[in-house]
Amino acid sequence: MPTASRLLLVTLLGAAALVGTPQAVEGQRPPSSKQQLDFGVEMAQRGLWNEALFRFHQAERLNPEQASILNNIAVAYEALGEFDEALRHYQRALRVDPNSRELKRNYARFAEFYQAYQASREKHASATAQEATPAGEPPASDDPPGRRE
Repeated sequence: MPTASRLLLVTLLGAAALVGTPQAVEGQRPPSSKQQLDFGVEMAQRGLWNEALFRFHQAERLNPEQASILNNIAVAYEALGEFDEALRHYQRALRVDPNSRELKRNYARFAEFYQAYQASREKHASATAQEATPAGEPPASDDPPGRRE
């Protein structure tokens, strides 16, 4: 295929791709925060938590002070095992809407789990540190090697 024909084909394919994008279609708006939130909930119900989180963050970008969006972000982080991020978003949502029953219920359930999780993590870290020290030997000193008095 001659070079001019290839260039024309690439140009036409590129133009066709642009016509299909929402920004290029006249009169079509980008998704609203409600649409992003609804789609995120649908993805969460299917167990697609990364996609759900992405959609919830898109909704947050459009409506950063909506407690239900922040609550859903917290739930998604919780489902993904990112508990510190979940806590941060639950607390932020509670600052926005401290009277939301759904939010308070989700947070109470999470807080109970999170306290047990933190205690387990600390216990595990302590046990790991004890296992690292051989029996009968004192823990390693941070003092430099050499003569000690």
